[in-house]
Parts: sequence; C-alpha cells; structure tokens
Amino acid sequence: PPWTPPGRAAELEKLSLVFHLPGFGHSLGIQRLEMQGAKLHLIRDSTGHANWQTDDPDKGPQSGLPLIRSLSMPHARVDLEDALRHLRFEGTVSAQDSEGAKGLRPLRIAGEGELNGRADSFEITSDPLAAASRARPYGFDFTERSSGSVLTGGGALLHAFDFDAIDAKFEAAGEDLQDLFFLTGVTLVNTGSYRLSGHVSRRGTHTVFSNLAVTSAQSDVLAKVSLDTSSGRTRFEADFSSRVIRLSDLGVRAAGREYDPESDKLLLSNAMLSPRAVRRGDWTVRFNADRVDVGHLSLHAVSGKMTIERGVLVVAPLSADVLGGKLGAHLRLDAKTDTPKADVDLKLTDVQLARLDRKGAGPPPLEGSLQGRVKVTGDGRSIHEIAASANGQVTAVVAHGDIRASLAELTGIDLRAFGLLLSKNERATELRCLVASFEAHEGTLNTQRLVVDTDPVLITGEGRLELDTESLDFALSGRPKSGRLFRLRTPVVVRGTLAHPIVGVRARNVVAQTAEAVALGVVLTPLAALLAFIDPGLAKNADCDALQEHATVAGR
Repeated sequence: PPWTPPGRAAELEKLSLVFHLPGFGHSLGIQRLEMQGAKLHLIRDSTGHANWQTDDPDKGPQSGLPLIRSLSMPHARVDLEDALRHLRFEGTVSAQDSEGAKGLRPLRIAGEGELNGRADSFEITSDPLAAASRARPYGFDFTERSSGSVLTGGGALLHAFDFDAIDAKFEAAGEDLQDLFFLTGVTLVNTGSYRLSGHVSRRGTHTVFSNLAVTSAQSDVLAKVSLDTSSGRTRFEADFSSRVIRLSDLGVRAAGREYDPESDKLLLSNAMLSPRAVRRGDWTVRFNADRVDVGHLSLHAVSGKMTIERGVLVVAPLSADVLGGKLGAHLRLDAKTDTPKADVDLKLTDVQLARLDRKGAGPPPLEGSLQGRVKVTGDGRSIHEIAASANGQVTAVVAHGDIRASLAELTGIDLRAFGLLLSKNERATELRCLVASFEAHEGTLNTQRLVVDTDPVLITGEGRLELDTESLDFALSGRPKSGRLFRLRTPVVVRGTLAHPIVGVRARNVVAQTAEAVALGVVLTPLAALLAFIDPGLAKNADCDALQEHATVAGR
C-alpha cells in the first residue's frame, strides 16, 4: 500500500480462494482460503503504518479484514518487523482449521522461530471461523515460550477480525522478568524467578494493563498501566504500589546472569539508563511502597512521581521515612543527548543515627539527629557515572547527641581509648556537635570542614572521596580537652572504599613519635620521656553554632 515503502508483502506458490462477491445485503465473504509455499514479509513503522492494513491509517478507523470461514496455511515463512511494538520475528507459522465437536472446526495457529533474537514458539487456539461474527466476541487462548519464560492467557476480540478491540487475561512465569522482552518487546528489569499476571484491554490506539501483579523473591508490585499512541507519540501513564521492594531482588546478580565482579566493589549502582528509551515517549508514573530495602537500610512510606516530557526526566516529589527521619529529593535528567545531564537535590532531616544497623545487641556507638543535603550536578547514564562527574556541595550536621567515649578518644590514640575498646566499655560521652561539609569537583569530594566536638576531645579531619573509584582517603586528629597520659599524637586514617572502609593509624607517625620519646629519655630523664606522651594543651570547645551556620550556608 502507498503508506508503506515499496516492496513485496507476500509471495505464494499456490493460492486457492472461494468467496462470495459483495452484493445486496452482504459484504465480501471468503468461504475458503488456502495458501501453499507462502512467504509473508510484514512491516509496521513506529507511527502504526503497516503493509497488512486495508485502509490508510491516516484517514480514520480501519474497516478490518473480511471474514474468512476456513483457512489453511501450512509452514509459511514469516518475517515481521514491527517498530511500533518493538518486535522482530523470523520463522515458520502454520494456520489450519482442525476437527472439533459437532462438526465445528476451531482454528489453530502455531509458530516457531526467533523473536527479538531468541528462540520462540507459540500456539493460538480460537473459536471456529465458520461461526465468527462481527456482532459478537471471538474467543481465543494462547501459549508462548522463549528464554525460560512462558506466557499464557485467553480472551476475545470484541468483534471477529477486529484487532483494535480486545480484552484478555494473561499469566507469565520464568527465570528472569527481563526475558519477557523477547516475547513482548517491552524492556523490563532483571530479576530472579518471577510470576506475573494481569488483564489487557485495547481500544484502538489506547491500551490499558490492569491488575498487573508481579512477585520475585520477597518483592512485589501491583500496577495499572495505560498506553496511548493517538498522537503518534506514545503516552505512558502508570500507578505502582508495593508492600516490599528489595533492591537485592533486582539486577543481573538476582537473575544469576553473568556480571562484572568489579561491580561488587561499588556501592553506587552502575545500571545504565537508555536515553533513547527516555526520548521515545512521554511518561507519568506514580509509585508508593510500604518498604524499600537498600542493603541493610530500610526506607518506609516511600512515594514519588516521575514525569518524562520530550526527553527530560523529572522525579519530584520523592519522599520516604528513614531511620526515624525524612528523606526528600528532587531529580532532573536531561536525556536529549546520549550523555544525559543530571541535577540532584537530596535532603535528610532528623535521621536518628542510633537506628543505624550494627553488629551486636549493645548500645549504639553514635546517637543524634542528622540533617544533611546533597546538591550536585553531573553527567552520565547511571548513578555511578553521575557521581563520578559530580560538581556541587555535600553537607551534614548533628546538633547534639552521644558518642561512645572509646570512639571519641580513639582519634587521640591514647592508651585509655584502647583500654575502653578492648574491655568493650560502653560508656557514652556527650556529642556537642558534628559538622561536615564537602565540595564536589568533577567527581571528587574534598573536605571543606570536618569537626566533631565531644566532651573529652575536639576532632578535626580532612581528606577526599573519589566517587569514580569510591576510594576514601581521610585523616582524623583529636585534641584532648584535658591531660592524657601516653598519648600518641598520630591521626586516625580512613581508607579503602565506601563499600569496604578500612580504619587505622599512620604507622610512620607512631614510629617517629616513639623514637622522639626514646631520644628525650636518653637526653633528659625517664620522666621527660614520660612527659613526651602528655599533651598539656587543652583544646577549646568548638563554636557549634558557627559551624552549623557554615554548614547551613554551604547546604543552600
């Protein structure tokens, strides 16, 4: 037809046709259609123009195919290129009336080949063609298998041979939810073993999936999805709800697929977003979950809204309860190019540090209410890529709380701190304030201010975090506010990665300070050597109000 590129739609070695010519009171009717040695070349572009249509789709509704009362098409070679539904099939399809009860002959269609690059087989059994009518529904059942997934269901065309009006129920199960792409052309996430069910209703260019229920491991989702292509551009609207979502149930590891072992070393996800998929249509998605588990951290009462308009993705608002506090975020991703540009604004308020997951049943090492903000920009198709190019500010403030004395005094590396740690002493001391602010520059977080003010020790720190490799290099130094016997004046260093931090001391400084003590002992007296380990200076209390104001300004 003229609305598709030139080419052959079909090649037939032999065609047998019995039909009624249209006349008064009836339209063209095909009594029997037989095709031998058929080769069908079927195409549909992304705007819905197909070479099997009998009317120009730009000029209104399709009149539909004429009713066929009997069909035989054994072993037809079929190649289908469907840009609208993202399907490509090459294989063999057979269609044949089969003997049924009371002389009726249900139609059976079976095929096998490659669908979207994977081996595929399917079978459809429908009502007898001899009884088909435009005035009543035409029922069918189907089964399809590919890549370890099985899709089954049944339903009806509201009018025989009219594929623009359909109602059906379906179920699917398999090893990985993403394998449904090879059956449906819809890109989904990787999971472990899954089950899916739902109902589909199509009316022309408008399709609704309702009662969509998906489970995999401990995660579940219930959804309603609406698709509309009337404008020539897909409009996607969806509402998702869940009782529990565990991120560990998603991804290639959950699916048992091959993955890069180096990804285990990264805390920030490197799952890639497809900019072309973002540009393909306009989306409105609402999401609510009772609980979302991110590693050992659980977010509660999670809700968010995502929109995509002309290649720009916006997540706002996004909120959750976390550790007794609140998480709020505003995300914007411009995917008009293949290297998306991201703006991230994330706020934490009143997060209770005592609720952080820890080993053992004793009191928490740190208590207090945390306020924090991350405001950065970056480029990339994943969270990790965006972080690796981030520019902006990261701030955190704890106005007051408690900290285990052993942890506070460890930065001074005195023998009493070691004694507290070895004896598992759980005595707490007051945390007057904690202020941390960092500047992000091309993926590196550099310390602007890092101060922890406790009753016994004033702790300061400096260092950097390389977000590309997630490597840490920080040094914390403590100045006791009272004399300490046997104090080693050496910083505590934090290295390793975000996923696997390593805490220690700079051995070189320890050796140097020990050598210094020995020298003093030789030149002066053993008492002088003893005094070398005593810090007579008293650190002044930090001005917490000023520090917090500094962090607040940086956060803005």
